[in-house]
Amino acid sequence: MATTQTPLHSTTRPPPSPATISKPWLARKKAKRYRLVDCTLIDTKDGHIYPHVTLDLKDGLVHKMTKLSYLPSPGDEVLSWTHGEDITIVNLEGKFVMPGLIDCHVHLAATPGEEGLSATMTQDAKTNLLRQPYLAREILKRGFTTIRDCGGAGLALKEALEEGLFPGPRLFISGHGISQTGGHGDMRSAKDAEYACCGGNTRGLGRIADGVEQCLHVAREELRQGADFIKIMVSGGVVSPTDKLTNLQYTPQEIQAFTRVASDAGTYVTAHAYTPAAIRNAVLHGVSGIEHGNLLDEDTAKLMAERGVFLTPTLITYETMASKEFPTFLPPTVAEKNLRVLSAGLKSIAIADAAGVTLCYGTDLLGPLQVKQTGEFVLRKKAGLSNLKILQSATVNAARMLRQEGVLGRLKEGFAADLLVLNRNPLEDVEVLDRPERHLMLVVKGGVVVESRWSKVAREEDAVSGEIE
Repeated sequence: MATTQTPLHSTTRPPPSPATISKPWLARKKAKRYRLVDCTLIDTKDGHIYPHVTLDLKDGLVHKMTKLSYLPSPGDEVLSWTHGEDITIVNLEGKFVMPGLIDCHVHLAATPGEEGLSATMTQDAKTNLLRQPYLAREILKRGFTTIRDCGGAGLALKEALEEGLFPGPRLFISGHGISQTGGHGDMRSAKDAEYACCGGNTRGLGRIADGVEQCLHVAREELRQGADFIKIMVSGGVVSPTDKLTNLQYTPQEIQAFTRVASDAGTYVTAHAYTPAAIRNAVLHGVSGIEHGNLLDEDTAKLMAERGVFLTPTLITYETMASKEFPTFLPPTVAEKNLRVLSAGLKSIAIADAAGVTLCYGTDLLGPLQVKQTGEFVLRKKAGLSNLKILQSATVNAARMLRQEGVLGRLKEGFAADLLVLNRNPLEDVEVLDRPERHLMLVVKGGVVVESRWSKVAREEDAVSGEIE
């Protein structure tokens, strides 16, 4: 008995784009368009709260913002998409919406996986690089949609995150932090006879340069390798083995060499510094930002405010390194230095705030300590800052310091669609940001839901283009 065969129908596949031929991970399903209805919007610039806001997210940006004077009901135009395009409408039911957080001092290359400081700072390079995407993902889950790496992260990871190869925050990098011999970025012990020749010595998060010529060369080299800004060390540090906190590092001429290179490239220099003398040495010679600043005094704070220099305190790293939770992370000699800056840190924030210094949010956590990233919110409140000022340090202030104030730090039409959805108001208690597992319901980066703890909205999984129906 003859059987009838169903003819096979062939279809012509559309040709792949040149970009997806060379980089197939770019051939992803197009991001959804979202209309978020009944948002309680927090404007971090002035602390105003706007109820019943509708946000249209398109092509990674806030496409349209509509402020209503009433609660929308079924049948209202805001609950329908009038352009006939694929759109997901989410009624937030009055939940709080704020810009994504920005951490201005991280070290992605100081990954978890080792127990102590020495092992963390001397990880095998290949192992370390493979661990960095995990850390980037965890940072994103805490609500940080943008980070500034102040030593260690490279261009390869930055590009991988930009292309969506791995989920993670927007990344701005300094390349290596630059240190003089025996300075904060020189991790050799006093008994290590290895010679750091010609500005080419690199180890871990830092590299060494001495003299004006080497400083010029190394700064240019970091920019060549993709650095967005230059990070230098101008005082002693906690984890560096051979310097004192009070050491002055780099001469005025060397600092000016760094700031000249940065200025010529259209960027800036930020400096690791603790003491007033070190901070003044940096500020007076063109540095735009100070990291840490724990021993800051009133006169130096006034100078920073007059010059428009940003301060990024990192209190949480000292508290965590001194905590009973990580008792063996620091060797005894380093632990003594940590206690000194820990006790002074809260006072320095109050001094800076009183002088009108612009504060940015930073954490500077290393290795297994990275899980405490949101703890800085609690410590800044303990230092006496208002909830609004703390929020501003992690949004609008940070965006200004990154020179991204027209794109990041607020939710406005034309800005990046980087936002958080919270079930409590951080302007009433900023410490809700320290409990993301309880209060952070959605994280949206570039218009994509990258993290969801809300059953109503699913996280967008990576998917290839096209669906079988």
